[in-house]
Amino acid sequence: MNILGISAFYHDSAACLVQDGQIISAAQEERFTRKKHDFSFPENSIKYCLRNSGLSGTDLNFVAFYDKPFIKFERILKTYLSFAPCGFISFSKAIPLWIKQKLWIKELISSKLKFEGNIIFPEHHQSHAASAFFPSPFKEAAFLTIDGVGEWATASFGLGKDNHIEIQAEIHFPHSLGLLYSAFTYYTGFKVNSGEYKIMGLAPYGKPKYKDLILKELIDLKEDGSFKLNMRYFNYCAGLTMTNSRFDKLFGGPVRKPESKLTQRDMDLASSVQEVAEEVMLRMARHVHSRTKQEYLCLAGGVALNCVGNGRILREGSFRDIWIQPASSDAGGALGAALFCWYQYLNNPRRADGRKDSQKASYLGPCYEDGYIEGYLNGNNIPYVQVSDEDIPEKIADLIASGKVVGWFQGRMEFGPRALGSRSILGDARSEKMQEIINLKIKFRESFRPFAPTVIAEKVSDYFELDRESPYMLLVAPVKKEIRKELSPEQDKLFGLDKLHVMRSAIPAVTHVDFSARVQTVNEEDNPLYYRMLKAMDRKYSCAVVINTSFNVRGEPIVCTPEDAYLCFMRTNMDFLLMGNCLLEKKEQKPLDKDINWLREYELD
Repeated sequence: MNILGISAFYHDSAACLVQDGQIISAAQEERFTRKKHDFSFPENSIKYCLRNSGLSGTDLNFVAFYDKPFIKFERILKTYLSFAPCGFISFSKAIPLWIKQKLWIKELISSKLKFEGNIIFPEHHQSHAASAFFPSPFKEAAFLTIDGVGEWATASFGLGKDNHIEIQAEIHFPHSLGLLYSAFTYYTGFKVNSGEYKIMGLAPYGKPKYKDLILKELIDLKEDGSFKLNMRYFNYCAGLTMTNSRFDKLFGGPVRKPESKLTQRDMDLASSVQEVAEEVMLRMARHVHSRTKQEYLCLAGGVALNCVGNGRILREGSFRDIWIQPASSDAGGALGAALFCWYQYLNNPRRADGRKDSQKASYLGPCYEDGYIEGYLNGNNIPYVQVSDEDIPEKIADLIASGKVVGWFQGRMEFGPRALGSRSILGDARSEKMQEIINLKIKFRESFRPFAPTVIAEKVSDYFELDRESPYMLLVAPVKKEIRKELSPEQDKLFGLDKLHVMRSAIPAVTHVDFSARVQTVNEEDNPLYYRMLKAMDRKYSCAVVINTSFNVRGEPIVCTPEDAYLCFMRTNMDFLLMGNCLLEKKEQKPLDKDINWLREYELD
């Protein structure tokens, strides 16, 4: 039984193939088109999923699309009509695209895939809930989904049991925690649906000075986590911006211009909305626990990528454990739609052992064998040396420990926004300078942004206040007090970005200014080679932690192919690149030809 799941037309389009209930392949369209957050119909992702299993569209039994386009269109029409005549410009831009393309999903799927079978349309938050519960290790659990907006729902909770999910309550548009957070993303000069990570990273540099103002004027928050937004301050219902002039007046100034200097006010705004978001998430989680009486909670939706909030839910939310979908945004909707079809629509049995999820560590994307990599390198006269599987862990550990930055390209690409040890850039977590080096000279991004640590699973509690695995880098935990550095009175009084250069722990490159870290744990079963490299770091250098950041530069998606990886390597100050068993050293490479085109010629065709 072959089921293809598809998400498209909002952001992070993706495709997923489920065979007999097993997640076989999944990938985001952006990785192939190289357009970050690509929302177009995921033709390349679909080609990959099908060809990876030797299938064509005619071999599919079902296609599942991640939401109901007609209900979403109804919401858009009703919203515009309720705000008319305001919003005409936005209306004139949006409606033609709906009429020409977005309403005709069945016809589009049939023509692209030559598929004449059954197409099902779960609701948007059903797809999120399915992506949260069905791959989880739990036989029975509550679920909580929070995002910008689906059809009408912006948040939902309910109960998953065996092969069935049931939504019990929802919050509806325009009242949305995701859109509230995006409003502050926009207001502080970052890009909506992309810059929310920056707000989360910027928050610890500020003070929550505006939290009470937000709770008083913008959001009417109830004890159970339900809320309403004061729409007088927002413009997203009918306009082309997130906020309006009333919002500017409330917070004492206009929208920050992108790329302009960050001020303490911007940091305080980030801190304030982050604390409000955490408060909403916590209240929701406690209410869900009270209502469902469940021991376990599953999370999905774009807000579930707020790993600081997730960490607080784990520590303070009354649940014994939580599981978060690694591709929590709309990309994961493709996976959820396919699993919804297999379990709930077709009523197939589900097995869960309470220990291991069925997400396969989210290594679900394309893999490139050594033969392909060597053929590419040899064909373009790119110098490299061969390193055996046995020698890779030692060699890479030595390079990292000597201060080198290494591109790590191994195995199947990750599904979701996090690099988890397949398409990663690695550095020494012990270095005081490494965060700044990677941010400014390799990633070309803002200096304030923190890096995540990868740690051997069995040693996570040696470094972090975390007593369980975190394989998907979706939990923030405090760094252990035993390895923190005591701050001087002068250091403790620093404000804003001045905090950035203070050494705070024995692993300063992955310790944020509030002594927190976004932790990824690795075990040998999920990623043997990466695990052995970490073991070599621990054995030889007494540190089981490395920096792990995504293999890309600012504004580009994570690399997919060897061609992408080589181009990124050459355009940055990375020192080494390991692709399969091929190790490239920067100083041995010829400068890139400005007119070079073969790096972009990769086609699934």
